[in-house]
Amino acid sequence: MNPKLLLLCLGLAGLTAARAGTIVGTVRALPPPEPPAAAGGGGAYESRRYKFAERIDYDRLRDFVVYIDQAVPGAPPVAPQLAAVTTQRDASFDPHVLPVAVGTTVRWPNDDDIYHNVYSISDTKSFDLGYYKKEKVPEQKFDEVGRVDVFCAIHTKMHCIVLVVPNIYFAKVDAKGRFVIKDVPPGVYKLRAWHERFPAQVKLVTVPADGEVRVDFALGLGELPQS
Repeated sequence: MNPKLLLLCLGLAGLTAARAGTIVGTVRALPPPEPPAAAGGGGAYESRRYKFAERIDYDRLRDFVVYIDQAVPGAPPVAPQLAAVTTQRDASFDPHVLPVAVGTTVRWPNDDDIYHNVYSISDTKSFDLGYYKKEKVPEQKFDEVGRVDVFCAIHTKMHCIVLVVPNIYFAKVDAKGRFVIKDVPPGVYKLRAWHERFPAQVKLVTVPADGEVRVDFALGLGELPQS
């Protein structure tokens, strides 16, 4: 190739790569309103009858996911040589929520010394990887967008979610409620915040050609219809 033409192509490639913005923000959970009696103390939860009843600490909820919920022109494809991993460890799936771009292959190693099974009957993806210990590491490709609930047929409390999103522009929220999505092509997008316990929330975001745009979410049950 002509050296001048090569330099021009490299310059254009660098300019294109530079035209990308970053989406930053936070996600928090909105707890439901408590009746006055419960707000001042444990109420009925103090009785032996409800001793082991679960109470959600909304300030400590994890596994929020934020992603662009539409096609992104010019978005790079999922690299076929890369695979996400959900490990079976201490009779649980780690991580509990695994967001992946559509087309991603997920590996399912078993780190325990007991048999496990990995299966799903979700509409988005149904599969059964069989029973195994450490003799193999099965893989499953997720080629349709949506939520996939995964279980172990042996251990009823083992459950995880593979959240298949439309593109690579997604982030899992950290322990302080923050997220960062980098290298997003400039444009206007639908940004969706998701958690398994709440209705999702969507906001329109305009991503600049350079720099950051901030979007904050508060997820709760307020969007559900009231009876």
